[in-house]
This record gives sequence, structure tokens and C-alpha cells, in this order.
Amino acid sequence: MVMKYLDPKADLTFKKIFGNHPTRLISLLNALLPLSDEEQIHEIKYLPTELVPQLEGGKNTIVDVLCTDIRGRKFCVEMQMEWSDAFQQRVLFNASKLYVSQAKKGGKYSELQPVYSLNLVNDIFAHDTPDFIHNYRIVHDKDSNKVIEGLHFTFIELPKFTPHSIADKRMMVLWLRFLTEINSNTKEVPADLLNDPEIGKAVEELEISGFSDAELRAYDKFWDSVSVERTLLDDRYQKGKEEGKEEGRAEGMSQRSLEIARNLLSLGLPIDQITQATGLTEEEIELLKES
Repeated sequence: MVMKYLDPKADLTFKKIFGNHPTRLISLLNALLPLSDEEQIHEIKYLPTELVPQLEGGKNTIVDVLCTDIRGRKFCVEMQMEWSDAFQQRVLFNASKLYVSQAKKGGKYSELQPVYSLNLVNDIFAHDTPDFIHNYRIVHDKDSNKVIEGLHFTFIELPKFTPHSIADKRMMVLWLRFLTEINSNTKEVPADLLNDPEIGKAVEELEISGFSDAELRAYDKFWDSVSVERTLLDDRYQKGKEEGKEEGRAEGMSQRSLEIARNLLSLGLPIDQITQATGLTEEEIELLKES
């Protein structure tokens, strides 16, 4: 079976699809960000994806896609294959850097424009809820209607998405279907995806015939690195489970030893005999006796 399309979630393909097509990126942002009708994006300009610190010695970071609109708002888009706490911290760091970078010497703080961070994650990290879209703002701890504007974060768990989970947002469904349904196993693309002008063009750009040999090698290398990262994460998870079991067994044994020591103390046995029977120290038994 010959592969016809590449997966849009890979680093190479994602940047090719959204990194130099303003109308397409606007469509994606308007579909996936929680923007009201008045807040919709109409025109953007791409910005360099390397975020250089204002102060010497600061940390440089690189994002997948970065742009600003005619209002001056900043939009940062990241495609992440694996979830980690470090990624969440990097998202916060990058958005904060974008917000602060607007400040000019002698300028007014009121002129600072909001920063929107859209993060597409090909992993599940919120295991306690079926919701796959998570929007964050700075809100009052008792009244969520009181908001400090400036930083907006959207995280989308792609593996949780199903088309029937969204009823009234057609473009959101189409873009998420594009990101989750098109891959190296795709032979026929659904007509409703092809019928949308921007998504149809994006699908065409995923055709393997449009990539050079060097790009295809880079694409394969990306998935190899993802596989290695997943293996390492699985190993750490299994190790953590084993360590947790050992700690649990040790804790259970400790609790049983304490219970036995209490019973032996109530029978009036000498402390040296109780230490031999339970493995507890004389100091531990003395403390237990006093309590």
C-alpha cells in the first residue's frame, strides 16, 4: 500500500500548512479560539517564530507559528505530540514573553494587546474529564466574571475529539477532523473537508508527491523521535508504578507492624521482644507507648 498523504501533525507538515498561508491560519484561529463575533480575526501578519529575550542572558525559545493582527493582538500556535508539565510551563513562558515584549520605553501599559496561545496536543492529559478543549484566563477566584485581560490559553486534546462532540461549530469540527483524520493511512479524503477552500488546499499540500526526498527523510526522522520519546515516557511511567507499589507495600507493612506492636504492648510484653516481633526500633515503640 503506497502512502499518499503525510500527517499534518508532524513538525514539517504543520509549519508548511499554517506557516505561510494567512487566510488558512485565520480560519484555524477563528475556529478554535474562544473569540466572540466582535473579536474575530480578519487580517494577520506573520512574525519570526524565535522569541528573543529583551535582556541579555535570557532564554531564547522557538514556537511553531506566530502572528499579529491589525489590532496588535498576538497569536501563538503550537503543535505538541506528547504532554508534559514542562510543555505547559513553556507555553506560559512564551505567552508572558510575548505580552511583555510589547512594552516600549515611555509607552503606556494600557496599550498592551492580548496574547492568545493555541496549543494542539496529540495526547490526553486531563484524565478526569471528557472535555477536550480547555480555555484559561486570569479570573477572580470567587467571581469568574471578573477577568484580568491579557493572557489567553487554549489547550486541545486531539485524541479525545469526536465529530459528534461539537454540535454548532462547523469550522471547528472540520479543522479538528483535518488534524485527526488525515494521516499516512488516508487514501480518500472526505468530501466535506475538500469542499472547504482552505482545508481543501491544506489537504493538497499534504500529498506526498509535493515533498522532496530531504523533506521526507526529515518527516520520518520526526516520527522516529516521537517514538523514542513515547518509549522513554512509558518506561518512566512503568518505573513510577513499580516504585509506587514498593512504597505502598512498605507503607502497608509499616502499618501492620504498628498495629501488632500496639497489641503486644497491651498484653504487657517487654519492648525488646516487641522489637524482635515487629522490626520496629525501641524509640518507635516508646513513642507508640507514650501515644
